[in-house]
Amino acid sequence: MDFETYQKLSRKTAIYPDKDKNFTYPALGLAGETGEVIEKVKKLVRDKNSIIDDATREEVKKEMGDVLWYLAQLATELKISLNEAAEKNIEKLMSRMEKGTLHGKGDDR
Repeated sequence: MDFETYQKLSRKTAIYPDKDKNFTYPALGLAGETGEVIEKVKKLVRDKNSIIDDATREEVKKEMGDVLWYLAQLATELKISLNEAAEKNIEKLMSRMEKGTLHGKGDDR
Protein backbone atom coordinates (compact mmCIF):
# COMPACT_ATOMS: atom_id res chain seq x y z
CA MET A 1 0.00 0.00 0.00
CA ASP A 2 1.26 3.49 -0.78
CA PHE A 3 0.97 6.50 1.50
CA GLU A 4 -1.69 8.23 -0.59
CA THR A 5 -3.99 5.23 -0.43
CA TYR A 6 -3.34 4.79 3.29
CA GLN A 7 -4.00 8.45 4.00
CA LYS A 8 -7.34 8.36 2.15
CA LEU A 9 -8.52 5.06 3.62
CA SER A 10 -7.44 5.85 7.17
CA ARG A 11 -9.30 9.16 7.02
CA LYS A 12 -12.56 7.25 6.70
CA THR A 13 -11.95 5.89 10.21
CA ALA A 14 -11.08 9.25 11.79
CA ILE A 15 -13.56 10.19 14.51
CA TYR A 16 -12.49 12.93 16.89
CA PRO A 17 -13.64 16.39 18.03
CA ASP A 18 -13.66 19.10 15.35
CA LYS A 19 -12.32 16.79 12.67
CA ASP A 20 -11.04 18.82 9.70
CA LYS A 21 -10.30 21.78 12.00
CA ASN A 22 -8.27 20.11 14.74
CA PHE A 23 -4.60 19.32 14.26
CA THR A 24 -4.02 19.20 18.02
CA TYR A 25 -5.86 15.92 18.58
CA PRO A 26 -3.84 13.86 16.06
CA ALA A 27 -0.60 15.56 17.14
CA LEU A 28 -1.21 14.51 20.74
CA GLY A 29 -2.21 11.03 19.60
CA LEU A 30 0.99 10.78 17.56
CA ALA A 31 3.06 11.61 20.62
CA GLY A 32 1.19 9.07 22.73
CA GLU A 33 1.48 6.25 20.23
CA THR A 34 5.15 7.01 19.63
CA GLY A 35 5.61 6.62 23.38
CA GLU A 36 3.93 3.21 23.20
CA VAL A 37 6.41 2.08 20.51
CA ILE A 38 9.28 3.26 22.68
CA GLU A 39 7.79 1.49 25.71
CA LYS A 40 7.74 -1.80 23.77
CA VAL A 41 11.38 -1.30 22.80
CA LYS A 42 12.32 -0.45 26.41
CA LYS A 43 10.70 -3.66 27.64
CA LEU A 44 12.46 -5.59 24.88
CA VAL A 45 15.78 -4.29 26.19
CA ARG A 46 14.87 -4.83 29.84
CA ASP A 47 13.09 -8.17 29.66
CA LYS A 48 14.47 -9.92 26.58
CA ASN A 49 18.07 -8.68 26.38
CA SER A 50 17.18 -6.82 23.14
CA ILE A 51 16.36 -10.08 21.38
CA ILE A 52 13.18 -9.65 19.37
CA ASP A 53 10.82 -12.56 18.92
CA ASP A 54 7.87 -12.85 16.56
CA ALA A 55 5.31 -11.93 19.23
CA THR A 56 7.14 -8.76 20.20
CA ARG A 57 7.67 -7.86 16.55
CA GLU A 58 3.90 -8.10 16.02
CA GLU A 59 3.22 -5.93 19.09
CA VAL A 60 5.63 -3.27 17.83
CA LYS A 61 4.14 -3.48 14.34
CA LYS A 62 0.66 -2.78 15.73
CA GLU A 63 1.90 0.24 17.65
CA MET A 64 3.76 1.49 14.56
CA GLY A 65 0.48 1.23 12.67
CA ASP A 66 -1.14 3.45 15.28
CA VAL A 67 1.72 5.95 14.87
CA LEU A 68 1.12 5.92 11.12
CA TRP A 69 -2.62 6.47 11.61
CA TYR A 70 -2.10 9.55 13.76
CA LEU A 71 0.60 10.85 11.41
CA ALA A 72 -1.80 10.47 8.48
CA GLN A 73 -4.55 12.34 10.34
CA LEU A 74 -2.17 15.13 11.30
CA ALA A 75 -0.98 15.40 7.71
CA THR A 76 -4.55 15.53 6.46
CA GLU A 77 -5.49 18.22 8.99
CA LEU A 78 -2.50 20.28 7.80
CA LYS A 79 -3.27 19.55 4.13
CA ILE A 80 0.04 17.73 3.65
CA SER A 81 0.39 14.69 1.43
CA LEU A 82 2.28 11.84 3.12
CA ASN A 83 3.66 10.91 -0.29
CA GLU A 84 5.06 14.41 -0.72
CA ALA A 85 6.44 14.46 2.83
CA ALA A 86 8.18 11.14 2.18
CA GLU A 87 9.57 12.36 -1.15
CA LYS A 88 10.89 15.59 0.41
CA ASN A 89 12.49 13.64 3.23
CA ILE A 90 14.31 11.32 0.81
CA GLU A 91 15.46 14.33 -1.26
CA LYS A 92 16.84 15.96 1.90
CA LEU A 93 18.59 12.78 3.04
CA MET A 94 20.08 12.07 -0.39
CA SER A 95 21.38 15.64 -0.58
CA ARG A 96 22.98 15.25 2.84
CA MET A 97 24.47 11.92 1.80
CA GLU A 98 25.95 13.46 -1.35
CA LYS A 99 27.44 16.31 0.70
CA GLY A 100 28.69 13.93 3.38
CA THR A 101 26.56 15.63 6.04
CA LEU A 102 24.30 12.80 7.18
CA HIS A 103 26.01 13.08 10.54
CA GLY A 104 25.91 16.49 12.10
CA LYS A 105 23.64 19.01 13.71
CA GLY A 106 20.92 21.30 12.40
CA ASP A 107 18.40 21.11 9.62
CA ASP A 108 20.32 23.18 7.07
CA ARG A 109 23.34 21.02 6.29
